[in-house]
Amino acid sequence: EVQLVESGGGLVQPGGSLRLSCAASGFMISRYRMRWYREAPGKGIEWVSSIDSSGGSTSYADSVKGRFTIVRDNAKNTLYLQMNNLKPEDTAVYYCASSDLRGQGTQVTVSS
Repeated sequence: EVQLVESGGGLVQPGGSLRLSCAASGFMISRYRMRWYREAPGKGIEWVSSIDSSGGSTSYADSVKGRFTIVRDNAKNTLYLQMNNLKPEDTAVYYCASSDLRGQGTQVTVSS
């Protein structure tokens, strides 16, 4: 089955860190530019970060630049998002995506 499965979300205090993982099955992510998106309650989908197929080029939304790092391990067929210095406004469901596939999402809640 072709799918993306996110994990690593949870409840964290402001200033804390989480690492999200996105495991692919049924296809190789090495062929694709990969992205992270998020959707906060009452808001639309927001693009968070992208990484090219080799991992040599990354880009970030201004809202997360300097705090989040996108990394890929093509050998493990897995995408990651390291999130540091988390803020309450980072609370959202986080999704990973290839060009035509999206995972089911993982909830991140930042609250004291």
